[in-house]
Amino acid sequence: FQVKSENRKTIWNTEEVPEGSEFDDTWDPREQPEYEILFKQSVGTEDVFFGMTGKDPSTACCEDIVIKIKLPETKYSDITLDIQDKVLDLRTPKKKLLLHLPYPVNSKEGRARFLSEEEILEVTLRVSRQFDFLHFA
Repeated sequence: FQVKSENRKTIWNTEEVPEGSEFDDTWDPREQPEYEILFKQSVGTEDVFFGMTGKDPSTACCEDIVIKIKLPETKYSDITLDIQDKVLDLRTPKKKLLLHLPYPVNSKEGRARFLSEEEILEVTLRVSRQFDFLHFA
């Protein structure tokens, strides 16, 4: 068994390192906030009543991922949010969340809003899908 590598001194290949591992910080004492991942899709009457487009309630047919993060005792100005194609990294003075997303997202077309009464940050991200028999546009 022989592993081919670009540099013989490397101890692993870049394919072996999970995406987003550069954000992992095991020494950070901040706790992880509670969060919820929801999937969203736009459905019309042709989907619900006639089944013409082939959409179903599974996550494979969803267009958006909505992540609701509970941040008690946090101000909007204290939140740092970084979104990559497969990773969401959230930092506040008291909380830290590194979330590997279930699907690749378009990191340039996301939106976030902070609901101050509920103390929840709501992040909506557009899923980046390959074209197939369900996703034409």
